[in-house]
Amino acid sequence: MYYDLNIPYAADNLGELKQTLAFLAELGYNTVALNHTISGKVPENITNQIPSPLPFSTPPSLHILRRCTVHLSDPAQNHRLNNISSAYDIVALRPTTEKCLQQACLGFECDLISLDLSTRFPFYFKHTTLAVALERGIKFEICYGAGILNSDGGASRRNLISNATQLIRVTRGRGIVVSSEAKRALACRGPADVINMAMLWGLGQERGGEAIGREARSAIVQAEMKRRSHGGVVDVMYGGEKPERPAQADKVAKAKQGKGKRKAEVLESQVADGYVSPKPISKREQKRQAKKARLEHTNKQEGEAESTWKDRPAPEASAPPEPLANGDGG
Repeated sequence: MYYDLNIPYAADNLGELKQTLAFLAELGYNTVALNHTISGKVPENITNQIPSPLPFSTPPSLHILRRCTVHLSDPAQNHRLNNISSAYDIVALRPTTEKCLQQACLGFECDLISLDLSTRFPFYFKHTTLAVALERGIKFEICYGAGILNSDGGASRRNLISNATQLIRVTRGRGIVVSSEAKRALACRGPADVINMAMLWGLGQERGGEAIGREARSAIVQAEMKRRSHGGVVDVMYGGEKPERPAQADKVAKAKQGKGKRKAEVLESQVADGYVSPKPISKREQKRQAKKARLEHTNKQEGEAESTWKDRPAPEASAPPEPLANGDGG
């Protein structure tokens, strides 16, 4: 699955947004995050500015998320950042100064740190600072849309390549998410093109695929865990409720159960009649049964012979010869 976690949402340009989402679906993306930007002080009452559902039809294969990006220029004015996560699916910070970047990495609760790499930074990225954010599970986002459009004569493209190379070198390629930040469909690129672009910045092919796949999914899952659980520890996935089954499903289940019973009865009758062997007989059992049959046959023959001898009639005794009369034969 491929992810694009930064598509700017503009209520006055819904026609272009609809074309962009349709084009992303054709390119092969599965999940897209619509982005609302807050500049300056975070309002007290935070409401989601992205309607759900959207006022136009979206491709059925595309999963839409809602994201909020806060521009950090003065950390003292952004003490309500923790309340944003309850209204949006993803919370991202875009620091503009080195002090804001340090505080975003060390203390602020967010899911992404999205740096505007198309501008020139007056400071260098430090591994010790960014490593703390990586240990907290925060991802760093690289947006390539400004470098694709290149509306300022090539300066944004040069800055994007230089800053992205430096960020990948400092983070050692870990925790990088690549998004488009495309305001028009013309700035979108397919997953294979994004991987090739990341390879030019110094990110390997495997890490480039993870930047629009596994790493982006990890940011979404962690953001959901923060909303649904306490400290990311306890999450009730299923409370044991038994779902209600429609009447038609019950009829089908009973019919299958009755069919299974009839099939079992037929099988038992076949086994009893000798048509089906319920269990294969081993060689040892075959020898034992053959020996038992021989013994029974022998015993039967001996019994028949003995009964025949007993039932045989006794021979009749012959009468003794009569004595000869006197004078006979004289």
